Amino acid sequence: MPERLEVLVDGGKATAGPPLGPALGPLGLNIGQVLKDINEKTKAFDGMKVPVILLIDTKTKDYTIEVGTPPVSALVLKEAKVEKGSGTPNKASVGNLTLKSAIKVANIKKDALAGRTLKARVAQVVGTCVSMGVTFEGLSAKEATKAIASGKWDKELAG
Repeated sequence: MPERLEVLVDGGKATAGPPLGPALGPLGLNIGQVLKDINEKTKAFDGMKVPVILLIDTKTKDYTIEVGTPPVSALVLKEAKVEKGSGTPNKASVGNLTLKSAIKVANIKKDALAGRTLKARVAQVVGTCVSMGVTFEGLSAKEATKAIASGKWDKELAG
């Protein structure tokens, strides 16, 4: 039975400090090599926290790295080019998400979102914007959700 280790690391910047180093040390793995492999696999998510699952065969010291995707909220912040969501999302907006960016996030999270169509998944991404104070195409996220439902971007969201 392989050893399973689930951690949240900074994309492309995993270090030997906690949580990885102390967990890997007792398993007798080459920590430097494991970190190098994790950083290689997560570098696309630079600046974001990424869930990583390590499956380790303690006898052979072989390991497999499974990289998850950051939460929708982290991807929205990256695409909107803002550090964090608004503390008062109903009053203050911190950034704007474009249709192109929302489609990108919906595609990255395709397997994790419940929507069966691109339109439904983009609507879920825009729904996440509501609590973050991020607008969508210049509209409040709530207005944008209604606009998506009414078919405003159906041509772009067909797929």
